[in-house]
Amino acid sequence: MAKIKLKFGENEIEVDSRDFYVDNQTLGEVIENLAKLMEENQTKPIYENPPSNPIINESNFDSLNSLEDVEIFEPEFNEPKSIQSSEIKDKLQILEKNAFFNVPRTVTDTIQQLREYGWVASPLDVSKALVNMASNKEICKNSTENRTHYFVEEAIFN
Repeated sequence: MAKIKLKFGENEIEVDSRDFYVDNQTLGEVIENLAKLMEENQTKPIYENPPSNPIINESNFDSLNSLEDVEIFEPEFNEPKSIQSSEIKDKLQILEKNAFFNVPRTVTDTIQQLREYGWVASPLDVSKALVNMASNKEICKNSTENRTHYFVEEAIFN
């Protein structure tokens, strides 16, 4: 699974490739089509530093280098990147932002989702981070039948 996230000023588009395949050869085309779609919907890209050449030429334009903070992970082809315990909370906040915790999740569910994003961490470290987030009321915690679930307040626990 790959995610493409484009941000133009306050406007943002996120594409999840669960239903299609994106590789380095088609990435530029996907980005260009998204930009056209934004333009057709009268959304104007806002650049902090305008590009020197606004016309994208596939032969000399490296799409990946044009994006800030881009992370590429294709689980079928790459091994997940090991993350330190100090990075886990930031990664969990990314999962939370992407509505992962809208449904109650166990530590095992969370570890599997981190792996989908291309990160691998110790189950103990993930558990500690979730417990700390729950104690700081950043996320909710509920224990039933010897299983602990973590979720955001809006989630409905079944």
